[in-house]
Amino acid sequence: MKKFTDLKIGRQINFSGIVYTARDQAHKRLVEAIKNRNKLPIDLKGAIIYYCGPTRTPKGKVIGACGPTTSSRMDEFTPVLLRYGLAAMIGKGNRGPEVVKAIKKYQAVYFLTYAGCGALLAKYVKVKKLIAYPDLGPEAIYKLEVKDFPLIVGIDAKGRNIYGKK
Repeated sequence: MKKFTDLKIGRQINFSGIVYTARDQAHKRLVEAIKNRNKLPIDLKGAIIYYCGPTRTPKGKVIGACGPTTSSRMDEFTPVLLRYGLAAMIGKGNRGPEVVKAIKKYQAVYFLTYAGCGALLAKYVKVKKLIAYPDLGPEAIYKLEVKDFPLIVGIDAKGRNIYGKK
C-alpha cells in the first residue's frame, strides 16, 4: 500500500486501490484483538480504513450507498491502529488532538470525502467483499476495491489540519 506522506492538507486526489470499511464496533473489536494478542482479520500495515457502513446492496449493483460517517467516533481507537501500521483513514469531520498527534507520529493521513453523497460514492466501488464481523451487518468490515474515489487531505502526515488547530 502506498504511503501518503507527501500529500499536503487540502490536496484532492482520486484514489484507486483497496480500502476497508470499519466503524465503531469493528474498531472496538480490532483494538480488543490487539490487546489480547489475537490475529487481526486484516493486515493494518499500509491499510486504509473508510469509516463507512454501506446500505443494502440494490439488485444489479456492487454496493449500496456508502458515504462517510463522523470520524471522531473512532478517535479512542485510532492511535492504537496507527501504531500497528494503519496508513490512512477516510471519513468526515475533525479529529481530536490525540489522533492528530498520532497521525503525525506514525506518518499517516486522514482523508475526507463527500458527506451526504453515499449513492454517488457507490459508483467508485468496483468490488465489495465481506472480511470480518458479519454479525455487525452493514458495520462489518468489508474490503472495497475502488477506482478514482474522490478524497481530500484533511490532516497530513505533518499534523497540519484543514480544520485548523484543535
